[in-house]
Amino acid sequence: MSKIDPSARIEDGAVIGDDVEIGPFCVVGPDVTIGARCRLVSHVSVTGHTTIGEGCTIHPFAALGGPPQDLGYRGEPTRLEVGAGCTIRESVTMNLGTAKGGGLTSVGERGFYMAYSHVGHDCRVGNDVIFANSATLGGHCEVGDFVYIGGLSAAHQFVRIGSQAMIAGCSGLRHDVIPFGMASGQFAHLEGLNVVGMRRRKFGHARLQLIRAFYQDLFHTTGVFADRLARIQHRAAEDPAIAEILKFIGDGGKRPLCMPPDSIDTSEQRRHEGE
Repeated sequence: MSKIDPSARIEDGAVIGDDVEIGPFCVVGPDVTIGARCRLVSHVSVTGHTTIGEGCTIHPFAALGGPPQDLGYRGEPTRLEVGAGCTIRESVTMNLGTAKGGGLTSVGERGFYMAYSHVGHDCRVGNDVIFANSATLGGHCEVGDFVYIGGLSAAHQFVRIGSQAMIAGCSGLRHDVIPFGMASGQFAHLEGLNVVGMRRRKFGHARLQLIRAFYQDLFHTTGVFADRLARIQHRAAEDPAIAEILKFIGDGGKRPLCMPPDSIDTSEQRRHEGE
């Protein structure tokens, strides 16, 4: 049986699951679905066509399902979907999608979103992510599973962050970060591999050495980057992580690739940034 504080406002049409707790002064809109065993602590706003998965805890002043911060939005019935088991701390914001962006902002399961973090319109965020305080995604970003984004960091629109990547605090992302990569800086560059995160995911010593050697060959040997990339395509068969990195690069996106600051060939990157 759900427990709803008398001061909360639940609009007609909202669907509230079993054993939900909705605390003082929360607002739940008419097109919202709240999954079983969720807890809205107090002063939470969930509006728009929004679905919250089971077992989420949402802290005061979070605002989920608000209109996208996009000048072209005209009130279309776009959506926000939040997966099960997320912890959403104080003043977090997650916006609806836009019609031109596919109409959906999607957030995976078991995410931990610290205070004031933001998921912009049309983003696709994976499972088991951690957004530290004030971590921010512009619209249309893609974030893989097990990504950590440090506090006060921001990603430009259309940036992709591969799975198990780590973004240091106070970083500004303009470029795509490879899976398992570690990026940092005001205009972030690739620092190396997220070895700590990989060890936590049970990568053994031999496997780490193999992936490190691949990374070194890709980013720190002689020649043009495109040629180096072509030379090592066959190494996708050596390890699933290598295959994932190569696929991420091959899929491409609207942003260039985040590169190390001392990469031997950066001319292509500089040319791309100047376009």
